[in-house]
Amino acid sequence: MTEHEHVRVAVIGSGFGGLGAAVRLRREGVTDFVVLERAGSVGGTWRDNSYPGCACDVPSHLYSFSFAPNPDWPRTFSGQEHIRAYLEHVADVFRLRPHLRFDSEVKMMTWDADRLRWDIETSSGRLSADVVVSATGPLSDPKTPDIPGLDSFPGKVFHSARWDHDYDLRGKRVAMVGTGASAIQIVPAIQPEVAELTLFQRTPPWVMPRVDRPITGFERRLHQQLPFTTQARRGLLWGIRELQVQAFTKRPNELGLVEKLAKSNMARAIKDPALRAKLTPDYRIGCKRILLSSAYYPALARPNVDLVASGLSEVRGSTLVAADGSEAEVDAIIFGTGFHVTDMPIADRVVGADGRTLAEAWKGGMEALRGASAAGFPNWMTIIGPNTGLGNSSMILMIESQLNYLADFVRQLDVLGGRAALDARPSAVHAWNLRVQERMKRTVWNTGGCTSWYLDANGRNTTIWPGTTTEFRRATRRVDLAEYEVLRAKDAEAIKEDKQGRQGKGDKQDKEEVNA
Repeated sequence: MTEHEHVRVAVIGSGFGGLGAAVRLRREGVTDFVVLERAGSVGGTWRDNSYPGCACDVPSHLYSFSFAPNPDWPRTFSGQEHIRAYLEHVADVFRLRPHLRFDSEVKMMTWDADRLRWDIETSSGRLSADVVVSATGPLSDPKTPDIPGLDSFPGKVFHSARWDHDYDLRGKRVAMVGTGASAIQIVPAIQPEVAELTLFQRTPPWVMPRVDRPITGFERRLHQQLPFTTQARRGLLWGIRELQVQAFTKRPNELGLVEKLAKSNMARAIKDPALRAKLTPDYRIGCKRILLSSAYYPALARPNVDLVASGLSEVRGSTLVAADGSEAEVDAIIFGTGFHVTDMPIADRVVGADGRTLAEAWKGGMEALRGASAAGFPNWMTIIGPNTGLGNSSMILMIESQLNYLADFVRQLDVLGGRAALDARPSAVHAWNLRVQERMKRTVWNTGGCTSWYLDANGRNTTIWPGTTTEFRRATRRVDLAEYEVLRAKDAEAIKEDKQGRQGKGDKQDKEEVNA
C-alpha cells in the first residue's frame, strides 16, 4: 500500500460481509477498491475461531452465498475448516486477491468534510476512500470478564476465539467459563482427553438436538450435475425458517412445544435429577440463542465433568471461586464469554463529520438507517449493523440484502455525479429505529425473561431484526434519497478560504488569551 493511495471504496474486514461486498462491487463495475484485513488471511470469525469442535449451527447450503453455491459441502452442518475453505474459494473464484490488503488493521478513519472522503490510517500505511464499507462483524473482538485475581493465575488462560493450539489439554484440570454457542461445542470435544473439566454456568442454555450427518456422494453428484437441486435445497431450508419467525416475533407463547422437545433432549442424556434441575432454564426458549448439540448433555453426564451453576467470581492462585462459594483447582481456564457486540471496538476508530467518534454517537445505543448508515458519518456503511442479526436463520441472507443496499448506494452516487456524499438524516435514522424498537416490544428476545448479549448496556435490543428476512430484503432493496442529505464538495478556492478563515479565527483567539 502506498502512503497516499486513494480508492473509490475501502472495505474493512474479509469475512462473509467483506468478501460479499467485494464481489458485489466488482459486479457493479467498481474495481477501484481495497479490502483491509488486520490478519494475514481471509475468513473473519471462521478464521479466528478454530477451537475443537467449532462448527456452524445453520445448515451448510443456507450458510453460503446465493451467488456462490457449493455442491460439495461434506456435512449438513459444516465445520469451521470447511467454511474457511469456502471463503478462500470465494476469494479465488471472484478474483478478489489483488484487492486484499493483509496485515492492515484500521487504526483510525476520519471524515474530511472539505474533500468528501475518508482518511484512513492502517498498520501498513495511509490511504483515503470516497466510501467506506465496515464489515468487521459483531463476532470479531473477544470479551473476557474482569475477574479479580485472574492476572495472578499461574496456569494457562485463553479465550475460545484465540485458541492456543500449542497448549496440550491432555491430563489437565480445565475450567470452561460460559455456556454459550462456543462452550457447548468445546465441552464434548475436550471432555474425553482432560483429567477434570469444571464448567462455570451463570445461565443454562436451551439446547436442541443437532441433526447432523455426512452428505452422501450421491447427493453431492446430484448437486454438481443439476444445480437447480442445490437451489431447491437452499430454498426449502430458508422457507422453513421464515415460517418459524412469527413465533419468535409475535407469538412467543407458541414456543412452549419447542421447550418440551428441548427438555426431552436433556432427559435422554441427563438421568440425575439434581443435574437436570441445574441445566433447566427459567426463561422462554428463544430469548437467548437456541443452541444445537447432540453431544453436550452426554458429556456433562461423564464422571470427569463438574457443573458449577454459578458464575466465576474470583481467582485465588490456581483456585477458582464461584459466586456461590464453591471452589475448583485447575491448570487452565478457557473463556467462552462471547464478544463485544453492542460496543464494537471499531466504533472508537471512526470519526465523523462533527468530530465525534461513532462510539460517542452511539453512546445511548447503536442506531443505523436500515441497519447500514449512521447519521453524521457520510459515505460510511456497515454490514451486519444495528438490528440486522437473526435468532433462527442464516446471517448470509441479511448480508446479501445489505449488499443490495450498498450496490444502490454506489449507483446513487454515480447518478448524482461529481464529488458527492450521502449522509443519513437524523430524522430518518430516528424514524427507522423507532419502528424497529416498537416491533421489538413483543418479541421473545424482549419478553422472554432473560438477559442476553442481544441487549446493550441500557437494556435495549440493538442487535436483532424483529421480522422475516423477506421483509428486510424489501426494506433494503433501494436507497431512498429523501432519507439522506446530499453533500457536495467545495472547490479548491473555497477550501483554501475556509482554512484561512479557521486559521485566522484561531490566531485571534490565541492573541485574546495572551492579552487576557
